[in-house]
Amino acid sequence: MDPKLIYPRKLDHHTVYLKNVVWGPNIVIDDFTFYNDFEKDPRDFQKNNILYHYPINGEFLIMGKYCSIACGAKFIFTSGNHNPDSLANFPFPIFFKEWNLVPGRIQEAWDNKGDIVIGNDVWIGYHATIMQGVTIGDGAIVGARAVVTKDVPPYAIVGGVPARILKYRFDESTRKKLLVLKWWDWDPEKIKANLPYLTKGILEKLPQY
Repeated sequence: MDPKLIYPRKLDHHTVYLKNVVWGPNIVIDDFTFYNDFEKDPRDFQKNNILYHYPINGEFLIMGKYCSIACGAKFIFTSGNHNPDSLANFPFPIFFKEWNLVPGRIQEAWDNKGDIVIGNDVWIGYHATIMQGVTIGDGAIVGARAVVTKDVPPYAIVGGVPARILKYRFDESTRKKLLVLKWWDWDPEKIKANLPYLTKGILEKLPQY
């Protein structure tokens, strides 16, 4: 249970703890969040999966604890956009020298919708795409190849293009209790001691209940 490891599973080099392989400004990833990739080297997550993410835009990728990120999931940031208010799709401000434009206004080439925020214990499925400005709540599930363009509530299951809510994992009362419980903030030893109840869904046996 060492969150400082790169490879949490012995002899499995397809799975990495993201916190230990991702660097750079404006990226915050918490403990035990992992990425599995059987197509490419998972250590290259920042290059292959965090796309159009440039410090000039000031946007963040934030991931909580205990998230499960499946192979090929992508996070698309602001510079992948074009300016919807422009009458031309062509991003003239990027090519400022050729068009005699002011260099410092290059950000006018796109529409900045802000950070991508992933909560705790979120599962993002195979080749899903998360668009800029989206917040995914704690405990949510994003289905394979879904394209998420809007916020996802805690414990919702979403799928499709664009993604929509298919159902919730638990009833409203249970969801509220879990959001108060915040088991992901417990000490790992406390989690270990309560794994039989966590994994079998026995909420009333957990501390506080």
